[in-house]
Amino acid sequence: MHVRYLERRPGGQRASLAYTDLTGFQLDRVDLREADFTGARLNSAFLSESNLEGAVLYGADLRSADLRGANLTNADLRGACLRGANLARAKLISCDLREGLIALQDLQTGFKILVHETKVGELDFAVLVDADLTGSRMTGASAASADFTGANLSGVSFGGAKLRKAKLDRANLTGANLSGADLTGASLKRANLTRADLAFARMEGADLTDALVPPPMLVYLDDTPLGEVLAAHEKFCTSQGASGAPARLPKVDFRSAGSLKKSKLSALSAPDSVFFGLDMEGAQLQGADLSRCDLRGANLRDADLRGAKLVDAKLTSADLRGADLSPLAIGDGRSLRTDLSRALLRHANLANAHAVRARFLDADLSGAILEGCELTAAELEA
Repeated sequence: MHVRYLERRPGGQRASLAYTDLTGFQLDRVDLREADFTGARLNSAFLSESNLEGAVLYGADLRSADLRGANLTNADLRGACLRGANLARAKLISCDLREGLIALQDLQTGFKILVHETKVGELDFAVLVDADLTGSRMTGASAASADFTGANLSGVSFGGAKLRKAKLDRANLTGANLSGADLTGASLKRANLTRADLAFARMEGADLTDALVPPPMLVYLDDTPLGEVLAAHEKFCTSQGASGAPARLPKVDFRSAGSLKKSKLSALSAPDSVFFGLDMEGAQLQGADLSRCDLRGANLRDADLRGAKLVDAKLTSADLRGADLSPLAIGDGRSLRTDLSRALLRHANLANAHAVRARFLDADLSGAILEGCELTAAELEA
């Protein structure tokens, strides 16, 4: 009858299994589009490869259910419990996993309604490897320790969601709303967070190794183009302070400058800024503050970085061949050492760089090319 309903044929009737106990039922590869499972018990049920597009699973109990490869596109999963469920390769496009007001039932008294209770959608410990949740609504949902490895989470609303210790490695979070989400201890290695909203998100202990993170919020420069600000800084440097103005540009995306090749930016203050992939060959950056900057893949060949502060900077795959990382003389026999403490220098090329007395305390140099690099008196260990 449900098939006839789906085909809009006479005599068809929508499958209504609301509040039914289907614990452990075998429902693999069944066409259950638009079926009503409101409040149903489907814990440990087998639903792999089933078509649940548009199904109503409001408040359903799907704990430990097998939903591998299932199609849950546009399904109503508000208040549903998917704790420990296996949703690997499942399609959850535009589904609704927000909280829902559900009616708790007594299955031994003719489904008499006992009380209404608001419950959040729960995905704690669920497996969603390579699942597609594009555009789904998971505001306030709980997905602690869930595995979203390789999942497509583009445009997902995770506002206020609980994602503590969730695994989001290689996940596509492009344009996702993670404002106020709890990502404490989450793993986001190689995740794509382009255009993601991370405002007020908790990120303590989160692993963002090689993740593509959104650039810091751009700083408005009183409507002055970035190029003009940098030009004024160069003038300040070349005139030894007689003209121009020093630039203080924290949290700025310098990629809009196009190229900083051979630019004169001594003493530039630009912590937390983005220089991802920029051509900075031969740039003069003596004494610059580049703490926590994203310099991954940047071309810093032959750059003058004497006395620069690069603490916690991301320099993965950066080209630092021939760069000068030696101390900067500041008068009276004193010098300022280049500081790369805790910097990420994985696979960076430092061939023939001058790093005499440079600080590399707790820096990650795994895979880095150090052939011909001068490291005399450099600090490599705490």
